Amino acid sequence: MLFGVFAIHSPESCPLNNKESKQIFLGIGKKLEESIKKHNIEKLVGFYMSVLEHEWIIILDANNAHDIETMCIDVGISSTSTVKIVPLNEFEKVLARIAKK
Repeated sequence: MLFGVFAIHSPESCPLNNKESKQIFLGIGKKLEESIKKHNIEKLVGFYMSVLEHEWIIILDANNAHDIETMCIDVGISSTSTVKIVPLNEFEKVLARIAKK
């Protein structure tokens, strides 16, 4: 199942403006790679950023949101950002479901 992880931080806690956030951010990629299997995440599909919006969007293939929540805490994402985890559906699958009704 696909999930979108939307992490938003304030301009004051942005890694571009905050030394502590910068140190956490510089280690996020490696920590994510190391944590995927530990937290039962099938795959990191994509990791995107909107710098001016101060938002990270991470797409994960996982079995449930609780594993993602634990991973976000363990790797440090939740220490600088508010995190929202949203189940996602592929467009074609939604179309097929709608067509059946």
